[in-house]
Amino acid sequence: MGDTGRRSSVPRQEPAPMPRLALYALVVCLLAVAAAVVSFVRGGVFVGIVWVLLAGLSSNMTWYYLKRGRAARDGSVTG
Repeated sequence: MGDTGRRSSVPRQEPAPMPRLALYALVVCLLAVAAAVVSFVRGGVFVGIVWVLLAGLSSNMTWYYLKRGRAARDGSVTG
């Protein structure tokens, strides 16, 4: 039995792609964590603390952009 050419009446729902800024912030967070580990292993405590703070900031940015993208996709209005 071949294709009849008819389309399904139920639209396919594909998962929404991750917002690009959230993906960039996640990459920065992972790199900052790796740099913090390397800094602490080499004995650079103050530099390691700066990397940990940067990882925390980029982690918060990741969550913010994910929530913002999800809200925009769902059509909810805040404010």
